[in-house]
Amino acid sequence: MASDLRLTVLGSATPYPAAGNPSSGYLVTGGGTRLWVDAGSGTLGALQRYARLDEIDAVWISHLHADHSADLLTAQYGLLYADVRREAPLPLYGPPGIADRLADFLTNGERRSPVERAFDVRELSDGHCARVGSLDLATREVAHGMPAFALRVEHRGQSLVYSGDSAPCTTLTELAAGCGTLLCEADGDDGGGVHHSPEEAGETAAAAGVGRLIVTHVGRAIAPGDAVTRAASRFAGPVAYAAPGAVFPVGSAD
Repeated sequence: MASDLRLTVLGSATPYPAAGNPSSGYLVTGGGTRLWVDAGSGTLGALQRYARLDEIDAVWISHLHADHSADLLTAQYGLLYADVRREAPLPLYGPPGIADRLADFLTNGERRSPVERAFDVRELSDGHCARVGSLDLATREVAHGMPAFALRVEHRGQSLVYSGDSAPCTTLTELAAGCGTLLCEADGDDGGGVHHSPEEAGETAAAAGVGRLIVTHVGRAIAPGDAVTRAASRFAGPVAYAAPGAVFPVGSAD
């Protein structure tokens, strides 16, 4: 049976939003399930072109740098104090300590901000697995110099892997093995042990045997077209750029 698994790019800019391009954030949908993956600055606004906060089934956060998580702060206001009505807190998968990090920003007095009223917090760990609606999620810890995770989403034989922010590492290659689409960061010429270059993104895609590579989180010193060309020099399959608003059907590697 054909899958309806899709990736919608809410934003892909780093390390801060560009005009017309929010920071890192994606909407993954399949079988009627909606998963908000990373919540960088500006992505909450872009998300509402496709779904309201009361229509999202869960949020998944790769790590706690602001260009991947800052819009959780404004999402809390929407969930608790505006026109959003949910029967239960929004499930939030994120790195250890994510609830206290949000509370540190949101607390304005002696009483801790009620983060758990807005979010049902579920901390990630290496090898963490979960099912959200019709989507199966698998998480691996990756190399970013801080607690950081990559995600594999599967639905009816189709698979998407998102690197989050990471240098090339064994756990990411293992997670991406045989996936239909790899969404991989390509932050600069020298990843510095915490990021992929475009060439390294291509190498990771080739080593994992993926069906297609989408480069995202492209550093400001690199034109998106150049990032695609450079990644394609190391990967023989199709390569695309995660342009804001782009929608990609997710296939299998077969």
